[in-house]
Amino acid sequence: MDYFEIIGGKRLRGEIDVRGSKNATTPILAATLLTKEECILSNIPLIEDVFRMIEILESMGAEVNWLGERKISVKADQVDPEKIDVEKVKQLRSSILLLGSLSARFEKFKLYHPGGCIIGARPVGTHFDALHKMGIDIREEAKHYRVNASDRKPAEVVLQEFSVTATENAMMLAAAMPGKTIIKIAAAEPHVQDLGKFLIEMGAEIKGLGTHTLEIVGKSELHGAEHEIIPDANEAATFLIMGVATKSNIKVKNARKEDMDLVLEKLREFGADFKIGGNSIEVIPNENLKAIAKIDTRTYPGIPTDVQAPFGVLATQAEGETLIFDTIFEGRFNYLSELEKMGAKIKQLNPHQAMIIGPTKLYGSDIRSFDLRAGASLIIAALIAGGETKIDEIYQVDRGYEKIEERLQKLGADIRRIKE
Repeated sequence: MDYFEIIGGKRLRGEIDVRGSKNATTPILAATLLTKEECILSNIPLIEDVFRMIEILESMGAEVNWLGERKISVKADQVDPEKIDVEKVKQLRSSILLLGSLSARFEKFKLYHPGGCIIGARPVGTHFDALHKMGIDIREEAKHYRVNASDRKPAEVVLQEFSVTATENAMMLAAAMPGKTIIKIAAAEPHVQDLGKFLIEMGAEIKGLGTHTLEIVGKSELHGAEHEIIPDANEAATFLIMGVATKSNIKVKNARKEDMDLVLEKLREFGADFKIGGNSIEVIPNENLKAIAKIDTRTYPGIPTDVQAPFGVLATQAEGETLIFDTIFEGRFNYLSELEKMGAKIKQLNPHQAMIIGPTKLYGSDIRSFDLRAGASLIIAALIAGGETKIDEIYQVDRGYEKIEERLQKLGADIRRIKE
């Protein structure tokens, strides 16, 4: 029940580090179940979703040891899916990633329905269809999925959509079976590529990473591997948008430009400027931001849906009208009602389109975070706003942003975590 108390209107200044990718860490943790040998992972982000996934692995019998602040070893030689912590699974959307790795390791098991952000329909039909083509029988029951993987086999899989987690589930299963599997309409996001690199380090052969067709030659026994998680592109984009929106000179370290090409281009259209370094991107403030015609979220290399909400906050500070178009989730606009409480001018046209008119002066208000990305975006809005803002439901932010208030305080932000 913690909440943030933020007094906005201050310019920020300094450096902020990007932590390891949440969306790479959770599938890679799931993939450690593919071997009985030890895996060592570094650059682990210290966030709630990662802690929950580790706890789920431990509940099944995996041995997890911390070797440093952000480095762990995982040894899953004694694992029993019957012992899985049901409540942890129900808290975590990423627990759906256990379908692929457990199907590779066990012939029969059940997995409880996952939880996660309330951002709209997130059907699992694409997962089921992909794994069914690889011989996995999945029966959906009231509280769980009952899985029979005794007939698993390599196959040609055409995904029903560009689904990141369905791609990752199919990749994990394919990597742990002898023979060749081809996955078409595969997601190509940087974190999908990072999972692929980890599977290669475990002994699988994979061609096509970064494209929409993957060719995977699996092995009957994968070995342990050591891997460093990539920096989080969504976190980097959030901090860059924060700098532009608050008109602050901040340097975002451990930011990989190649993962954010279109995000940077759209920010330049708003009038932003940057100094690109070898391992950092510095925001050059611009007092006169201009609206752009459209922000249209798409699968990679398009604008990620995860940074749509930060762009929406930025649009409130730009001169003119910006159309925000989110084709992926119909619940991604739940933050707009909170922005309106702060004085933003918004016309929501339908569940997938909204028009934001700027620039508008935002004012402090009592608001709440509905999901992970909305929470981070509302922090940006509170930093812009005059007066004091209280943000409830900040557990959602903790799921994906490590100790964000402490990191923003180092930039000069007036933000406090209040514990109830």
